Amino acid sequence: MTSEITLFVNPTAGRGRGAHAAQPAASALRAAGFSVRTVLGENAADALARAREAVADGTGALVAVGGDGMANLALQAVAGTRTPLGLVAVGTGNDFARALGLPVRDPAASGRLIAEALKGDRLRDVDLGRVNGTWFGTVLASGFDSRVNDRGNRMRWPVGRFKYDLAMLAELAAFRPFAYRITLDDGETREIEATLVAVGNGASYGGGMRICPGAVLGDGLFDITVVGNCSRTTLLKVFPKVYRGTHVDHPVVTVHRAARVELVAEGITGYADGEPLGPLPLTAECIPGAVRVALP
Repeated sequence: MTSEITLFVNPTAGRGRGAHAAQPAASALRAAGFSVRTVLGENAADALARAREAVADGTGALVAVGGDGMANLALQAVAGTRTPLGLVAVGTGNDFARALGLPVRDPAASGRLIAEALKGDRLRDVDLGRVNGTWFGTVLASGFDSRVNDRGNRMRWPVGRFKYDLAMLAELAAFRPFAYRITLDDGETREIEATLVAVGNGASYGGGMRICPGAVLGDGLFDITVVGNCSRTTLLKVFPKVYRGTHVDHPVVTVHRAARVELVAEGITGYADGEPLGPLPLTAECIPGAVRVALP
């Protein structure tokens, strides 16, 4: 393995934490004997092109500094290759890092962990989801939660996570179930009324909301959480339980496991790792061992 490491930085992650986090992470890597170069990019597409170039040139690892959005962008560069991925999780959500048991908002500790993992060959192949060639590490969201994302992304005020709280209240006022057609693996197609369908490679999204609490990154299967047709009152009772993962015990919630899932519904955008994938229909596949990650 080459001693040159590529630091893939989102300077705006976590309201500016990304820019501040790059230095202690780089210092920890250099102290361990690695040469560090930084990739920023003028925008997401340019940054991804530069990251892919670094991977093609044989960088020893691609280290994403930011939140789940930056981790997702890095996955597009390293998935399907043998280039290790390191995460310096300093965003607002950091759900992929949580799923991997990595430090959150401690860039120096993250840098030391990555250095030790690379030197000690503490690398593990974990599964990823894939939709039309786009990779994701955590959860594909569709339904009520993705409509909240849609509305929040359109809002210019307020800034930060509070706007998504307001977006949720607005979506609750307009709440209605959606007509889905769901096909798991090569089985029969189910037509259901559902509030949301979440396809989990990892357990959580939205900064610790354990929507798919049983999801495991190395079992080759998705956990698919279906919140069925319910009233606003029931949704308000069930939704807070998502932070503990106990919502799956409610009768309106069902959980399925499959390596492939096709979702069909009108008027719904799919989001994966918090990033828009596009409107349904979408088909997600779980790809075993798709990326190598540096672990404790």
